[in-house]
Amino acid sequence: MAVILDDIDKAILRELQEDASISNLSLSKKIGLSPSACLARTKNLVETGIIKKFATIVDEKKLGMEVLAFALVNLSPLNRKTIHSFLEEVKRFPQVQECYSLTGSHDYLLKIVAKDMDSYRDFIIDSLMQNTIISRVETSMVMGIEKRTVYVPIEEG
Repeated sequence: MAVILDDIDKAILRELQEDASISNLSLSKKIGLSPSACLARTKNLVETGIIKKFATIVDEKKLGMEVLAFALVNLSPLNRKTIHSFLEEVKRFPQVQECYSLTGSHDYLLKIVAKDMDSYRDFIIDSLMQNTIISRVETSMVMGIEKRTVYVPIEEG
């Protein structure tokens, strides 16, 4: 269910998506509100769940993570118990950055980072595949990142 936002809320969201570290004072000046009104609006966006969290996006390569891969995972049997077990395990692995449930011929898509190919292989074999409900893992290695964003388009007016 979409929430209806006014132009001020939309402007706040656009600015915060561009730079979440912006001070409330700077944000209020850009938006054209008093600092207290701007802070109240931002807090409301957080309280209503429109803003889920403020985060720092880290360049994984600068931290030595040279491998980025997407792994398609199938579970067997696919039921509530195995799904719950799989999701609890995936949450424990810091290498797994994102996890999506899918329709179609695969059950899940994982975004995984690793130091190198050996580390990735070891993670798949020694950690992920140790869960016996995983029947198949199909990997696509990322050769280059052509576009990456967490920005959600905010319609004008």
